[in-house]
Amino acid sequence: MPSDHTLPPLPRQPEGVSWPTEAWPTGTPAEGTDLAELDRLLDFAFSDPAPETMGETHAFLAVQGGQIVAERYWREFSAAHTYPSWSEAKSITQALIGILVREGRIDIHAPADVPEWQGPDDPRGAITPDQLLRMSSGLKFIEDYVPGSVSDVIEMLFGSGQSDVAGYAASQPLAHPPDSFWNYSSGTSNIVARCAARALGATGDAFRAFMFEELFGPIGMRSPLPKFDAAGTFIGSSFCYCTARDFARFGLLYLRDGVWDGKRILPEGWVDYARTPTPAVPEIETLGYGAHWWLGMAGPGSFSCNGYEGQYTVLVPEKDLILVRHGKSPLEAKEAVQGWMADVAGCF
Repeated sequence: MPSDHTLPPLPRQPEGVSWPTEAWPTGTPAEGTDLAELDRLLDFAFSDPAPETMGETHAFLAVQGGQIVAERYWREFSAAHTYPSWSEAKSITQALIGILVREGRIDIHAPADVPEWQGPDDPRGAITPDQLLRMSSGLKFIEDYVPGSVSDVIEMLFGSGQSDVAGYAASQPLAHPPDSFWNYSSGTSNIVARCAARALGATGDAFRAFMFEELFGPIGMRSPLPKFDAAGTFIGSSFCYCTARDFARFGLLYLRDGVWDGKRILPEGWVDYARTPTPAVPEIETLGYGAHWWLGMAGPGSFSCNGYEGQYTVLVPEKDLILVRHGKSPLEAKEAVQGWMADVAGCF
């Protein structure tokens, strides 16, 4: 896997701290943490009624040094609740591709296995999984969540494309030559999810079993509820419900370089690949982008799974820190919530 030696090193699990395969160990934040400011930020986010600037925060979890050091829930929500992933599922999809790369079933730099693109003169046939993962495929796709507007993502998930999300996305024409233009697209994530299914030779329940046997089970994630379309494709753009603690487990797998309790889950270099910046991300994006992971929310070197309405799992390698936040925040509150996450990370 390509890597960048300027990336901050990923921390190892501290000696004497058990892996949370069965239960999370608990501890206290590292010395020097501004606990008063952390409490102030949490009190604000969990205000009831919710602050207009942020919307509702339903769950918050901080893991430092492999231990839960802060946790809070709103109203009737609890550690037992599962929370929507929305686009956090994209990072889970990236992990599934990594496992198939580890097994030699997928080459991310070879043309993607997409039946719709196999015509002899179809320029889409040159698109690679790498370009799909980096949102640089060049495919037309309008990612807009405003009802009533032209939106491929709404049409794919809830309209004419919902029975075959990958087929809907793969039918889109090229808007730009592959690898020349960055465009955030849930459609490409579902094409990737179907590529994973085709490489494995499994859909529906068989693919769900693969997810649990190879990814969720080994790291102790018991709660995931992945959703599939009628064609049997994991809707890897948007739908994998989990508890906040299980999202933190997923984050810990990446913070530990794809290794869990001595077992390599993701191939060597795969996490660095995820957090290596993709060129040509437009300036209107406040964050950078890697391979199905966002970059920089909590400062240089941080990387994150980001989902609609304020679902976040943020990793800060230099602080050995994971922050998980779930809630229901309006689109106009997006930057405020991301700023709040950065402020919380700054307390540690």
